[in-house]
Amino acid sequence: MLARVRQWARAVKRDVVAIWIAAHDPRVPWLAKLIAAAAAAYALSPIDLIPDVIPVLGYLDDLIIVPLGILLVVRLIPPGLMAEFRAEAERRALSPSYAGAAAILLVWAIVLALAVRWLWPDLISFLR
Repeated sequence: MLARVRQWARAVKRDVVAIWIAAHDPRVPWLAKLIAAAAAAYALSPIDLIPDVIPVLGYLDDLIIVPLGILLVVRLIPPGLMAEFRAEAERRALSPSYAGAAAILLVWAIVLALAVRWLWPDLISFLR
């Protein structure tokens, strides 16, 4: 069973790189490119939308969002092209996506700013 899980993890990693390649290929339909870029950036980003320190939820996003994004993109890309991207992905090694990390940081900054704005009146009255 452990061997199957490792094999699945390697396939997911390969497919993340393959869809990153697909997002930059002119032969891929625009909708598939958009979803591929988002899914690959999220998967390659060193920062998660839900931090891993949050019990269960932190890992659930990695176990659900990434595979579903990959599955959707793979279905939107013609099989011949996807095989080509997978072969290229096996030849390449990508560094973490800094654009994806920046997008996640932006989301967290917006959430923090909205929380501060919402809580500001209560914080001021508490400090008085």
